[in-house]
Amino acid sequence: MGCRSGPSTILACLLLLRPLASPACPAACRCAAGEVDCSEHALSEVPKSLSANTSTLWLGYNFIMVLGPHSFPALPGLLLLSLPHNRLGLIHSQALVGLGALQELDLSNNYLTVLSPETFLPLTNLAKLNLGSNRLGELEPGVLRSLPQLRALHLQDNPWVCSCSILPLWRWLGHNREKQCFSLPEKSLLLCRVPELLNKYPIMALGNESFRQCQETSLSTTHYIAFLIIGPFSFMASIFFCTFMGAIIVIYNNLHKEHRFWRRPRVFRGR
Repeated sequence: MGCRSGPSTILACLLLLRPLASPACPAACRCAAGEVDCSEHALSEVPKSLSANTSTLWLGYNFIMVLGPHSFPALPGLLLLSLPHNRLGLIHSQALVGLGALQELDLSNNYLTVLSPETFLPLTNLAKLNLGSNRLGELEPGVLRSLPQLRALHLQDNPWVCSCSILPLWRWLGHNREKQCFSLPEKSLLLCRVPELLNKYPIMALGNESFRQCQETSLSTTHYIAFLIIGPFSFMASIFFCTFMGAIIVIYNNLHKEHRFWRRPRVFRGR
C-alpha cells in the first residue's frame, strides 16, 4: 500500500521510514560503538540507563563510595569495567551480578580494606584484576579461588600486614607465580607495611620459616567454634557432677549414721 499525497500522510510515511533510535546514552557519559565513558563527571553511583550491548565501561575519577546489590543493569556483553580513582570502600557480595562476561576489572586507587569471596563469584571469565593502591592489609584466599580464569593480578601499593594473616595470600602467590599463563605485574612492589620490623620488605621474599609458628598453632574457625561450645558445656557438666556426687555422699553419710544408731546396744539399769 503506497503513501498518498497530503501533509499528514507524508509525515506518517517519513516517521515509518526513519531508522530506529539507538539505545540512550547516560547524560553524563559519552557513548560510541559499545564503549561508554563516564569518567570525571563527579558521579556518586553507576548510571542506570546503560545499553545492554555495552562492552566497555569507564567510571574512573568519580565519587562512587559504595557498590550496593545489583549496582549494574544486566550487561551480558561487558568485557572491561574500569573504576579507578573513586572513593570506593565497600563492594556488596551481589554488586557484580549480571557481569558474567567481564574479562578485565580495575579497582585501583580506592579505599578498599576488605573483600568478600562472594563478590567475585559471578565473574567466571575474569582474566585481569587490578587491586593496586587500596587499603588492603590481607586478602582471603577464597577471593582469588573464585576467579578460575585469572591470568594477571595487580596488588602493589597496599599496606600489607605481614603476620599470620598474610599466609594464605603468600601461599596462593607462591603456587601461581610459577605458572606460565599467570603474571603478577610489579611483584617487587608487594611490600610489607606492618610490623615495623618488616616495613618495605618484599612479601615473596619471606620463607617457610617466617610462618612456622603460624602453621603450628593456627586453628580453623571450626576448631574455635568447637572450643566455644565444649568449654561452657564441660563447665556445666562438672558443676552437675560435683553436685550429684555431693548429694550422694550426704545421703550415704545420713544412712550410715541411722544404721549405726539402730544397731547400738541398749543398756537398762535397774533402780
